[in-house]
Amino acid sequence: MATFELYRRSSIGMCLTETLDEMVSNGTLSPDLAIQVLVQFDKSMTEALETQVKSKVTVKGHLHTYRFCDNVWTFILQDATFKNEERQDQVGRVKIVACDSKLLTQ
Repeated sequence: MATFELYRRSSIGMCLTETLDEMVSNGTLSPDLAIQVLVQFDKSMTEALETQVKSKVTVKGHLHTYRFCDNVWTFILQDATFKNEERQDQVGRVKIVACDSKLLTQ
C-alpha cells in the first residue's frame, strides 16, 4: 500500500517524530528502526482514515489561496465553517491539503 507523508505534520505525527529523534540521539533506537516506525505510522493513519471514519463534513469559507502541485491541492480558507450532523465550528484560518486517493492504489 502506497501512502502519503501528510500525517507526519499533524500534532501526533510531530510528537512521534520528536520522540523518535530523541530516542535516536540517545542511542535507544537505531535510525533504520525510527524510519520503519514512521513508515508504519503513515500506513496506519491512511488505513484508519479509510476504514474507521464515517462522518462527513461540509466546509464553507472565503478562499484566500489555492495551489495544485504534484497532484496535491492546497487550499487556505479564511473565516471557515465546519459543519457535520452534530455540530458547527468557526475557524479564522485553515489550511487544507488534499491528495488524489487513486494515487494510493497504483
